Amino acid sequence: MDYFDQYTFTAKERFLRYVTVDTQSDPASATCPSTAKQLNLARILADELHQMGITDAAVDGNGYVYATIPSNTTKNVPVICFCSHMDTSPDCSGAGVVPIVHANYQGNDLVLPDDPAVVIRKSEHPDLPHQLGNDLITASGRTLLGADNKAGLAEIMDAANFLVSHPAVKHGTIRLLFTPDEEIGRGVNLVNLERLGADYAYTVDGETLGSLEDETFSADGAVLAITGVSAHPGFAKGRMESAIKIASAIVANLPVEKLSPESTEGEQGFIHPVSISGSVEEATIEFILRDFATEGLAAHRRLLEAIADDVMRHFPNSSYQLRVTEQYRNMKEILRNHPHVAAHAVTAIERAGLIPRPQRIRGGTDGSRLSFMGLPCPNIFAGEHAFHGKQEWISVQDMEYAVKTIVHLAEVWEENA
Repeated sequence: MDYFDQYTFTAKERFLRYVTVDTQSDPASATCPSTAKQLNLARILADELHQMGITDAAVDGNGYVYATIPSNTTKNVPVICFCSHMDTSPDCSGAGVVPIVHANYQGNDLVLPDDPAVVIRKSEHPDLPHQLGNDLITASGRTLLGADNKAGLAEIMDAANFLVSHPAVKHGTIRLLFTPDEEIGRGVNLVNLERLGADYAYTVDGETLGSLEDETFSADGAVLAITGVSAHPGFAKGRMESAIKIASAIVANLPVEKLSPESTEGEQGFIHPVSISGSVEEATIEFILRDFATEGLAAHRRLLEAIADDVMRHFPNSSYQLRVTEQYRNMKEILRNHPHVAAHAVTAIERAGLIPRPQRIRGGTDGSRLSFMGLPCPNIFAGEHAFHGKQEWISVQDMEYAVKTIVHLAEVWEENA
């Protein structure tokens, strides 16, 4: 008998609650969490875990939620952690989210009522044709939805509820971790791995149904600081060297047909300017460098330096400094040494009745950082789509498949102990 035949899933109801809590993170803030409002959701999650009977659920001083589902087996099973993040992207408002359930989707374009100009078109969302008959959830057109990553939160919480209420399903110790500030690259900066006490982990933050991601970009950030020569514009001939124009020329000389987000896909990396600011005397360009091969980041840096050097030949009295900092590395570099972690996830996805879809992430997750912190951590699907914008959507049925996958994954680890 299928474990879930008589089970009433709670992921949908949890998700509809969670998305109404504004948890947008703020990259300009130096605190952790970067916004105090993330603590509102953290406390809700901890309270709901207590209501399930998970008595050690707690929010720490940095806004992280820790909890434990105790082992119910006599076997010595590695401790597994399931992790999702509470914050939503700064790219689009997460305040006043009004979730809408579109029951029994029939393949139509979805016009969002609060802004009819926001239309989720089947022709623009490749996964929509696979959702016929499912119940889709969107926002109302004024905000993002927050499926990234409140879907993962709801799914882990539902799986925890299932495991607590179904002791016949054997599992080892399961740790739950909900993090702040993932969207601004700080999701695991202050995680207490000793307190977590896990051997392996899985983030639940992926897109397409059945997907398993064990490879990410390697990522660096780069800041190019330009010092120009200021002069009164009425008397500037032969003297002024505008840092604004130098910065503009550097950006204009970046590759367009390759090494650009607009022209790359698959395994291709890129150099991407994300902000530019300044004055005649000083200007700054911030970049992100991405490549699946970590050594490719050095090549991107050399190209950026070569472009800057070439531009600076025309401004002999000006100068620049390039500072590159590591952001995260391709989790595959760690996970290849622990192949059973992804293999168990493949088995769990199959047991949930799905076809596993191994994929690489053209981005990063908390799992990238956790893997290099000593906690190997691939990413499994949550079902979120079109994240960071007003067209974000998710399927209730995909969420329920994610719950099943999490439960089966706990079971697979116990069986293989």
